[in-house]
Amino acid sequence: MIQRLDLRGMPAGTSVDYRAVVPRAPFDVDAAVEHVRPICDDVRKRGLDAVREATKRYDGVELEDVRVPVDALREALASLDDEVRSALEVSIDRLRRTCAAELESDVTTQIAPGATVERRIVPVERVGLYVPGGRAPLVSSVVMNVVPAQVAGVASIALSSPPGPDGRPHPTVLAACALLGVDEVYAVGGAQAIAMFAHGAGECRAVDLVTGPGNIYVVAAKRLLTAVVGIDAEAGPTEIAVLADAGADAAYVAVDLISQAEHDPHAASVLVTDSEALADRVDAELAHRLPQARHAERVETALSSEQSATVLVDDIDQGLDVVNAYGAEHLELQTADASALVARVRNAGAVFVGAYAPVSLGDYSAGSNHVLPTAGSARYSSGLSVRAFCKNMQVVSYDEAALREVGPGVVALAEAENLPSHGAAVSARIGGA
Repeated sequence: MIQRLDLRGMPAGTSVDYRAVVPRAPFDVDAAVEHVRPICDDVRKRGLDAVREATKRYDGVELEDVRVPVDALREALASLDDEVRSALEVSIDRLRRTCAAELESDVTTQIAPGATVERRIVPVERVGLYVPGGRAPLVSSVVMNVVPAQVAGVASIALSSPPGPDGRPHPTVLAACALLGVDEVYAVGGAQAIAMFAHGAGECRAVDLVTGPGNIYVVAAKRLLTAVVGIDAEAGPTEIAVLADAGADAAYVAVDLISQAEHDPHAASVLVTDSEALADRVDAELAHRLPQARHAERVETALSSEQSATVLVDDIDQGLDVVNAYGAEHLELQTADASALVARVRNAGAVFVGAYAPVSLGDYSAGSNHVLPTAGSARYSSGLSVRAFCKNMQVVSYDEAALREVGPGVVALAEAENLPSHGAAVSARIGGA
C-alpha cells in the first residue's frame, strides 16, 4: 500500500540530495492564483456583494448577511457537548500557558550617554483568522489561531469559516468562538474570505494580518494578496514523518501514519527506519487497520500516493539526515534514544518525542500550536505563535551631545554613499557645512 524507497548501502562518499528523495504531493499554487484572481479583484471592487455571490457560487448558500449573529454563537456554546467543552477548555488553557511563556519584553539599550535604542514589542492591531470547514470542521484551529492572538494583545479579532447548508459555520466552531470571547465571526470561506479580510467588505473592516490554514485556493489568495495584507504562511497538504528504530511499536507507527492521512488525499505519511523488520510490521498493521478507518478511502489514497513512503536507511544517523532534509510539518521520534536525538533535529515544524507523544496530541491538547510550516518550509520558517501577532519597533532617542559624538561619522558614511542630504540633516543640528 505504501511505497518503499531504499537508501541503504550507498558507496562511501556518495552525495545524495535527500530533499529530492521523498516526493511531495503536487500543489500548484501558481495555477490556483489565476483561478482566485478574479474572485479577489471582484471583492476589492464590489465588496460584500461580491462576497455573497462567491459564497452562493462555491458553497451553494445564499446569504443576505455573512456575519454570524452573536446570539447564534451563544446558542452554539449552550448546546455544546459537555465533554467537548471540557476538552476545549483544557486545550485553551494549555496553549494559553505556553503562549504566555513566549511573550517577549521590550528591551532598551544605552548606546552611549544620552543615546538609547529601544526594541518595542507591539501587537498587530487587527487580524483575520481563517478556519477551514471542508472535510472536517476544524474547531481546534479556532483555538490555535485565537489564543496566541489574544495573548499577544491583538485588539481586534475577526474570524471566518465556510458556511454549511444552514448558512452558518459548523456549530462546534461557533461554540469555540463564543468560549474564547470572539464575537466577530463570518460565514465566508475560500478565496473570498481572504479577500474580504484584505480589502474589507460590509461589516468586516480590512485587517493587517491573516492567519490560518486552508485549501489551495485559500493559499493562492494569500499569495496573491501579500502586497495588501500580511500572512502567516502558505500552508500546503499536511505531512508526518516518523523516524523509528527496530524497537518502535509498529501499531503506534501505523496509527500515526493513518491519522495524518485522514486529513486529505494529498496528505503525506513518511516512515524513515533502519529496520526492514519494523517496516514489514508497519505494513501489516496498516493493512489490518485501514479497513477499520472511518475515512478509509481517503486514507488509502494518501498512503498509496507518491507523497507517502517508507524510507529504509542504514542507520539512525542517515535517517536524521533524511528527515532534516525533508523538513516535515510534524516529526515523530520513536527511537530508543529519542530524548537525546531531538537536539540533532534542525528542520521540523514540531517534534514529538517518544512513543507517548503522537502528533494528534499536538493537534489538540499538548499546549503546542498545530498551525505549522509545510512543504519543507520548516527549513526556514516557524509555526504560528505569539510572535506572529507582534511587531518589533525600534525607538531611537538621542540628545544633542550624543548626536555630536557620532554625527561626523554619519556625515562621512552619507558622503560615501553619495547621499549628501542625509549628512546635511545631521550637520544642520551639530554645525558644519
